[in-house]
Amino acid sequence: MEPNDFLQKAFEAALEAKHVFPAYAACEAALESAWGKSQLAIQGNNLFGRKQSADPVFETIDFPTKEFIHGEFVTVPAHWVKYPDWSACFDDRMALLRRLSKFYGPALEATDGESFVRLVSEHWSTDPLRADKVLSIYQHHMEVFA
Repeated sequence: MEPNDFLQKAFEAALEAKHVFPAYAACEAALESAWGKSQLAIQGNNLFGRKQSADPVFETIDFPTKEFIHGEFVTVPAHWVKYPDWSACFDDRMALLRRLSKFYGPALEATDGESFVRLVSEHWSTDPLRADKVLSIYQHHMEVFA
């Protein structure tokens, strides 16, 4: 799938799920899922790398991941959420942000997409450049959302 096609599909799914700042959420999904090409996205419609919770709502899919344990990266098995479709993925992502409002409350109260991305990125990822990467995707593809 071409980048603009991915973003359009993700944007529509985010709109359907009533995700805040759906264009920016689509760009986050592009980054997190390698433009929908990750095995997790392909086999599980999981665009945000969401691990399965203790009380699963959706099916589970197993893939290895790298975790930083005792000072080094180690490959370990992991349980991930398998969504029926992209809209369910965006809907569950919003539910998670609301449920973890202690961390994501400021992002949910943001008045613009850039602030939302910067605030979410503070807790969503350990990548210090995550927000800049998402915003770069948005800037290079904003015509998709016009």
